[in-house]
Amino acid sequence: MSTMFADTLLIVFISVCTALLAEGITWVLVYRTDKYKRLKAEVEKQSKKLEKKKETITESAGRQQKKKIERQEEKLKNNNRDLSMVRMKSMFAIGFCFTALMGMFNSIFDGRVVAKLPFTPLSYIQGLSHRNLLGDDTTDCSFIFLYILCTMSIRQGTRVRALVREDPTCRGATKPMHHNY
Repeated sequence: MSTMFADTLLIVFISVCTALLAEGITWVLVYRTDKYKRLKAEVEKQSKKLEKKKETITESAGRQQKKKIERQEEKLKNNNRDLSMVRMKSMFAIGFCFTALMGMFNSIFDGRVVAKLPFTPLSYIQGLSHRNLLGDDTTDCSFIFLYILCTMSIRQGTRVRALVREDPTCRGATKPMHHNY
């Protein structure tokens, strides 16, 4: 097995481990806390209540009815904001950990070609894909480029899991999703 292939597998493994670390930090600092659970339940309750009110409202509804809906929407918006603030502390912790890890991994893989790209990257991406590499072959891939690609792919998977987990802070998840597995 070539060194380049081993480096590529190691970077994929590092990406998976850092994604798991991020999920673990988020679980410890956010998902298991009582405040998050309370806010999440409140958001779900308010969302259902608001949906019911919107379904029952008619076009001839009075101003008072519309005001009630507006107040309910404002309350829901405030709870969603509070929920996002609860998640903020985990984002800072993850950012700190990843900054430290990136420095370490950059020094380990500095100047090493870790993969060969099957294409020539766009000119504005070449600075990242060929970062700290010697030579002019733009299909050579640096650690940081492969790591970012792997991490983005894994994060997309965790984003899908967040929607399945019925995380109300995810954009686009206005209604809880129900699955029959």
